[in-house]
Amino acid sequence: MRYRRMPIEEESPEQLGYGRIRHNLAESSVADASLSDLGADLGGLVLQYGDHLGLPALRELVAADGVGLAPDDVLVTPGAVAALFIVHTTLLEAGSHAIVARPNYATNVETPRAVGADVEYLDLAFEDGWAVDPERIAAMLRPETRLVSLTTPHNPTGATLSRETLDAVIALVERHGGARLLLDETYREMTFGDPLPVAASLGDRVISVTSLSKTYGLPGIRVGWLVTRDRELLGRFLAAKEQILISGSLVDETIALRALELRPTWLPEIRGRIAEAFSITSSWIDGNPRFEWVPPRGGVVGFPRIRPGIAAGLNVDAFYDALFERHGTIVGPGHWFEQPRTSFRLGYGWPTLDELRGGLAALAAALDEVRGS
Repeated sequence: MRYRRMPIEEESPEQLGYGRIRHNLAESSVADASLSDLGADLGGLVLQYGDHLGLPALRELVAADGVGLAPDDVLVTPGAVAALFIVHTTLLEAGSHAIVARPNYATNVETPRAVGADVEYLDLAFEDGWAVDPERIAAMLRPETRLVSLTTPHNPTGATLSRETLDAVIALVERHGGARLLLDETYREMTFGDPLPVAASLGDRVISVTSLSKTYGLPGIRVGWLVTRDRELLGRFLAAKEQILISGSLVDETIALRALELRPTWLPEIRGRIAEAFSITSSWIDGNPRFEWVPPRGGVVGFPRIRPGIAAGLNVDAFYDALFERHGTIVGPGHWFEQPRTSFRLGYGWPTLDELRGGLAALAAALDEVRGS
C-alpha cells in the first residue's frame, strides 16, 4: 500500500478547526445529531466482542431495504470508508484494472491507486450534466478489469443515475464476468424523487456501500456497511474485516440500530430540512449569474463553478483566501476532487439556514472583492 494524505482530509473543517469558521459550506452531510436525539439506552450494554458480520438486528434492518436481500448479505463496517477500503483491497492489486468515475469521493479514487491498480477514469463533465454513459464504460472494459466504481447520488455534484443507466451498467459487468460494480449509495435516502433500489439487490456482481454519517448526521459513531448477494465474496470481505478489526464497536452498532429504528419518523424530517436548504441555495445560484451549477438531484452537496467568462484571469487563490480570512467561510475547492479550483463543492445540508445564507452571501462578496482588486 502506498498511502498518501488526501487534500480533502488535510484541509477539512475538523483539521482547520471549527472555531475558526463562521459559515461552513464544506460539509457533505446533514447537521450532526446528538446522542440525546436518539434516546438510546446504553446502560446495560455488555461490552463484549460483537458478531463479526455486525449486530444481527442492525443487519436485518439494512437487508429489509432491498428485495431479496438477507441479513447475511450485509457486512457492517466502521463507516462507508472502511467498506470501500475492504472492497478495493480485496478486489484490486497491482496490474488489475479499475474504472472509476471522476470527480468522486476521494477515497474511491485514492485507495485503488494506493494498492497499485491500473486506474482508468470515467471523467464526467459539467456540460453533460455529470451523466454516466454506459457505452463509454463498455468501451473501457478490459479482460483484467475487476471493478467499475460509481456513486449515486453523486458526491460532489448531486447528480443521480437513472434506473435505465444502472441496469445497463449491471448488465455490462454481468456479461464481462470478471468485473464487479461498486455503487457508493451513501446519499441514496436523500434522493429528491423516489430512490433507486439497493443496487446489490439487482445483481450478484453488484456491491452496495452506504453509511449513517451523511443522511443521519452520525459520523461520530462510525457505522456503515456493504451489501452483496455473493456469499463467497462476502466471506472474503469478512476475512478482511476480521484481520483489520475482528468486529465492530457494539456501542456504535447499538446506536446505529436505534437510528434505523427511528427512521420512519426521522427521515421525513431530515428530507424536509434538506428541501428547504436546497431551495435557498438554488434560488441564490439562479440570482447570481457569476456562478452556475448542474442542479443536484439528491444529497446535500452541489458542485457550482465560477462561470468561465468570469473565471478567466481570476486569482482563484485570492478568492479562497478572501472567502475564509475576511468572511469566515469555507467550501470544498475543486482540487479536493482533482477538478479546477474555479469549481467547488457546496454543502447546503449541514449549516443552519442563517449560516447557509451568510455563506452564500460571502461567496458573492469574496468574488467581488477579488475581481475589483
